[in-house]
Amino acid sequence: MNSIYHRISVRKFENRPVEPEKTQAILRAAMQAPSAANQQPWEFYVVTSREKLEALAGVTRYSGCAKDAPAAIVTAYRTACRIPAYAQIDLSIAMENMWLETDAQGLGGVWLGIAPIDDRMKAVEDILGMPEGLRAFAIFPYGYPAESRPQQDRFEPERIHYVE
Repeated sequence: MNSIYHRISVRKFENRPVEPEKTQAILRAAMQAPSAANQQPWEFYVVTSREKLEALAGVTRYSGCAKDAPAAIVTAYRTACRIPAYAQIDLSIAMENMWLETDAQGLGGVWLGIAPIDDRMKAVEDILGMPEGLRAFAIFPYGYPAESRPQQDRFEPERIHYVE
């Protein structure tokens, strides 16, 4: 069965750092997601180390995106939160908010999911030295695009069929 999604597996970035204000705006957008009992059940790890970005690239099949990005945000949820399934739904909303914010700023954010693939989640946790009780959820490489490409994961409306 073919997916209704059009995926672009590699995005090239310009070799220049992203201003901290833009990163803060991305994280601020993520925090607009609803959360259980007003307790955000996630943490964010902003990665700019070339060595760690290359290590993260080895974890995902979209290696070019993470390896070439000037920065990436790794999202993680607290495994001790009362409703773990809700944390994952909430994080999905947060990731979409991050994507919309990077798009609005002219940054080429790409959502690379690693949950619920346990070995990939564990690999990311080890690379970043996450403390016990946190689970990696997704990698979000971003920066200034070196070239224009179709957005990842934008669905193709003509592939959707309505049945009444």
